[in-house]
Amino acid sequence: MENHLSNTNFSQKELDVSHSISVYLTKVYNWMAIALLITGVAAYFVSGSEQLIQLIFGNKILFYGLLLGEIGLVMYISARINKLTTSTAIALYILYAALNGLTMSFVFMVYTSASITSTFIITAGTFGAMSLFGYYTKRDLTKLGNIAIMALIGIIIASVVNMFMQSTMMYWIITYLGVLIFVGLVAYDTQKLKRIAINGFQNEDSMEKSAILGALSLYLDFINLFLFLLRIFGSRK
Repeated sequence: MENHLSNTNFSQKELDVSHSISVYLTKVYNWMAIALLITGVAAYFVSGSEQLIQLIFGNKILFYGLLLGEIGLVMYISARINKLTTSTAIALYILYAALNGLTMSFVFMVYTSASITSTFIITAGTFGAMSLFGYYTKRDLTKLGNIAIMALIGIIIASVVNMFMQSTMMYWIITYLGVLIFVGLVAYDTQKLKRIAINGFQNEDSMEKSAILGALSLYLDFINLFLFLLRIFGSRK
């Protein structure tokens, strides 16, 4: 009898954990999808306006100011997420997605619509496959994540150097390494988010803010993977 009750309690606990993971990851992917939609709409809108294009890309101070603002927002959200109210975290997250759309409008200016669409589909398929792998694998991906993060720092430095060197070979090495890095980060971040859900949350508010932060990390993985794949598969106008 005790054995039966113990098994029943264990099964109930597993169901509760499974439900918590499902609810949390649904929130994460929903927020990620919202950010991608906002970025896409903003980028498309700007690309269709000569005045906005001239304003953003014709003024280096404004353009680099927007880029620095985006970096600052990501750092601020990541560092202050626990001290922010949920509404403030959501507002800053949406603001970041919109700002990113402004600077990413060059995609619609440089590449054909057909290649943007096909690359987006390839990115979505790759992202989905690696996210599923990260969710279901029994292997600890922490080491993979650490290597990917260190490699990311390396290609950022290499990209800055190549702005002056203008090496075609280095450009393609960075591109293919970038794809591999963000493919790995998708799996790593998904597994990390699953572990966060397993550990549980203090309340609904803390879950919502954690979902915003998780969505931000996956959004960044998706956007960067898309941009690197666009270098490979994109057809320029």
